[in-house]
Amino acid sequence: MEFEHKPVMLKECIEGLKIKNGGIYIDGTLGGAGHSREIAKKLENQGILIGIDRDEEALQAAKEKLKEFTNVKYIHDNHDNIKQIIEQLGIEKVNGILLDLGVSSYQLDQRNRGFSYLGENELDMRMDKTQELNAKMVVNQYSEEQLSTLIYEYGEERFSRQIARNICIARKEKPIETTKQLVEIIEKSIPKSKQKDGHPAKRTFQAIRIEVNNEIKPLYNTIMDCIDCLEKEGRLCVITFHSLEDRAVKNAMIDAKRKMHMSKRFTILCMWC
Repeated sequence: MEFEHKPVMLKECIEGLKIKNGGIYIDGTLGGAGHSREIAKKLENQGILIGIDRDEEALQAAKEKLKEFTNVKYIHDNHDNIKQIIEQLGIEKVNGILLDLGVSSYQLDQRNRGFSYLGENELDMRMDKTQELNAKMVVNQYSEEQLSTLIYEYGEERFSRQIARNICIARKEKPIETTKQLVEIIEKSIPKSKQKDGHPAKRTFQAIRIEVNNEIKPLYNTIMDCIDCLEKEGRLCVITFHSLEDRAVKNAMIDAKRKMHMSKRFTILCMWC
């Protein structure tokens, strides 16, 4: 499957970054290069565009889509390490950073990655396939209390206790290895009368994905690091997709504005799905 990405809020992101010809810009969530392509066009093969992604398939696809541009550096890493990344590149400060948080449409559509609750596929959910922790390990090895807590906190699922309890009961008989197995457990855990707000497994799958990829815990510090990496008048654009991301990002930006006297522009672009 081709790594397609329809960039969210593309016009707003490009306007927010105020791209300067010859500047240095980072797309910390390169994905299908939808945002990066527009940034590269604005740069006109001058300056530097740094594309970071922990998904190697995304990086390979992006290289193909951006092959006409000679000023792009591709980094297989996590945007949480942004300070170390630019230091290794010999760069002190950058003019703009874009973060499009969450899972990509390609990762959801590629069923064998285990992100989707549709169909029957191996439980995986790793954005970076080289890491050890995957969804199967979380579901089969975490305690009932751990599962209940993460499903409630990361999925905002009101039936988290029932789901965690039923997961633990089911895995005593045999390991839970597929998305279909997990979906069936979730569906049995939520009263039919309460299964009207989208797919019943949506919140639990989100919670497990966030845990596997450690998407929330480092986010506050990541935003603070991004701000610290900006030149004076530098710009940071962050697209969030749910309240957990939004809260961490806004808290960091509020604290940064209180602590810093330098002039930097912060833009939060929120998209709820």
